[in-house]
Amino acid sequence: MSTLNGQTIGFIGLGLMGRHMARNLKAAGADLIIHNRSQGIIGELVAEGMTAAATPVDVAASADTVILMLPDTPAVETVLRGMLGGLRPGTLVIDMGTTKVTATRGFAADVEVAGGVYIDAPVSGGTIGAEGGTLTIMAGGADAAIKRAQPIFDVLGQKTTHVGPVGTGQVAKAANQVIVGLNIGAVAEALVLAKKAGADPARVRAALGGGFADSRILEVHGQRMIDGAFAPGGKCTTQRKDMDQALELAGELGFEMPATALSRDLYDTLIEAGHGDLDHSALIKAIDPD
Repeated sequence: MSTLNGQTIGFIGLGLMGRHMARNLKAAGADLIIHNRSQGIIGELVAEGMTAAATPVDVAASADTVILMLPDTPAVETVLRGMLGGLRPGTLVIDMGTTKVTATRGFAADVEVAGGVYIDAPVSGGTIGAEGGTLTIMAGGADAAIKRAQPIFDVLGQKTTHVGPVGTGQVAKAANQVIVGLNIGAVAEALVLAKKAGADPARVRAALGGGFADSRILEVHGQRMIDGAFAPGGKCTTQRKDMDQALELAGELGFEMPATALSRDLYDTLIEAGHGDLDHSALIKAIDPD
């Protein structure tokens, strides 16, 4: 594991993934200054040796690098607006959540005007990857900024790709979420088909493993669907938000993604039924509610 001894890292957003990411950075030797809207996790992490900050501006005033792992674009905007006044010259700000592309480019400009450096580096891998330090990281930013952030990325993930300038990391994540969402839907429909046709879905899943239909979604989420185990790794509400952002980007670029729109609408059905906080593999409930 890379060592982060001597680095002071601010971390804002300690949800299902962020708390594990912060712990991995602490284990690698970094001093962690943390802030979160909900305070429940703060006491737990302070007991593990992290330092709580009352506001985002307090984080910015104390850290060399600030990582944002927030649920949506409005949350990123609120936090950034709150911390820009305390940003020290040269502070590296890394947004590792899934944020709108156009907004990301605006946020980067604001941080640079305030004297900081900005990277968008959204991740894939869910809570499993966050806890294990095996996330896939899609980074957008200047070469020097990515090089500076690489030791942090090496702790948090097993693969980092520098996609291009600021904003392109979020473009890659939008593409990722389209593929994830549609694949979850395909696995859900296939397993329901197997069940209703009289085959054991678990044996059908096993039969598909290793063939062209195999995927990480079939392996992990297919098992969750079979077990009916929907404790959230990635919530339905988050998947729906991400697919809607991808559709918005496509609209800005002047084309349609009809399959993505249908999948987003299925998530709407699931959320309206009260299942928004379940794992996104619970999409199978929109196809087979029983």
